[in-house]
Amino acid sequence: MTGIFITLVVLLAVLLSLGFWVGLSLLVVGIAGLVMLDASNAGGLVASAVFASIDSWPLTALPLFLLMGELLFQSKLSENMFRGFAPLVRWLPGRLLHVNVLGCGVLAAIVGSSGVCCATIGRMSVPELTRRGYRESMIIGTLTGSGTLGLLIPPSIMMIVYGIVSQTSIARLFLAGVLPGLVLMGLFMGYIVLWSLLHRDGVPEDRADDQVRWRDVGRIVPPIMLVFVVIGSIYGGWATPTESAVIGVAGAMVLATAGGSMSWPMLHRALTGTVKTSTLILLIIAGASVLTTALDFSGIPKVAAEAVVAMNLNQYQLLAALTLLYLVLGCFLEGVSMIVLTAAIVLPMTQAVGIDPVWFGIYLVVIVELAQITPPVGFNLFILQALTGRDLLAVAKASVPFFFLLVSAIVMFAIFPEIVLYLPRTMIGR
Repeated sequence: MTGIFITLVVLLAVLLSLGFWVGLSLLVVGIAGLVMLDASNAGGLVASAVFASIDSWPLTALPLFLLMGELLFQSKLSENMFRGFAPLVRWLPGRLLHVNVLGCGVLAAIVGSSGVCCATIGRMSVPELTRRGYRESMIIGTLTGSGTLGLLIPPSIMMIVYGIVSQTSIARLFLAGVLPGLVLMGLFMGYIVLWSLLHRDGVPEDRADDQVRWRDVGRIVPPIMLVFVVIGSIYGGWATPTESAVIGVAGAMVLATAGGSMSWPMLHRALTGTVKTSTLILLIIAGASVLTTALDFSGIPKVAAEAVVAMNLNQYQLLAALTLLYLVLGCFLEGVSMIVLTAAIVLPMTQAVGIDPVWFGIYLVVIVELAQITPPVGFNLFILQALTGRDLLAVAKASVPFFFLLVSAIVMFAIFPEIVLYLPRTMIGR
């Protein structure tokens, strides 16, 4: 059995290194595993696994939240975020650097994507902050770090994927991400304040045109209200994640129309982007379901869970080991692939030591956030490289402080799990 497992790992590594799509690679390795294990009716197992993985009502929230994000991404949201937040943070040490954190935080609750947050806010803030004379390393670092909030603050695409593969309530996962997301925003802004006090030459003096203009501030109110409606409907038990996604899409269309950006070409771009991203994620989920079936057939997840119990590992020891594993995987795989690829083996191990699946989902999302700013595959690094023209090493170096802030957040959530679990335990109709 060990030989078969090693063979499958090598085959997967070869396919990925050759540039095959992740979903197709997982599918091929899963089918190969079933054949090597002499599974009877392997074709039927593959068909049933693929159908069961995507025939899921909660999964309908995925394209809807993606569409909501695409509609607002195609509008003037980045400009409104910058103009709206800029006057409000001028009194804080660090001034407009905080706009990157606040903008990404609000945008995260709209689009659910790290890359979109980073690109949308960066498209406006990088040239503006550079023109004003802010330290370039902090412009880059605040954007790469804050961009990761797109994975944690609901509605998060990563949470939907984890909820599907782990059979965990997506509504509870969404609520579990709220307080950790706010904690991370506080850590990022606290670091900006401290850095600015120690490096006063890195932050230019206040300007007269940074005075509060209530008309500009008012532009950020509608998207923030939309966020409260979407998340509040879930917390209050009035809507399921899928229903709240429909509310979000309707609200996004109203905001885009009111802002004058709604048009047939814009709607076509939004729908095209939604279809492309949705099919890519669904292919990964389908391929992972076949691989999971092969692993279940081999009994490897059960053996791994029993090994953890036999070693008498406590929760913290297992989490430390998994953190190292995911940090290594994050250097080579993107977030969705990391989750679906490891779920079949890791989840039984966490259950064996009594780790709450909702808490583990948030932990896993933060780990994936680390992967977003870890070379050589860190997606946010490539986005900032394109926006600034700097080499990847310089972008990665600027992101180091925020990498350690994310690590400190993981430690904080492990010591104080109620940060993650309080809202899910108090939601109505849970």
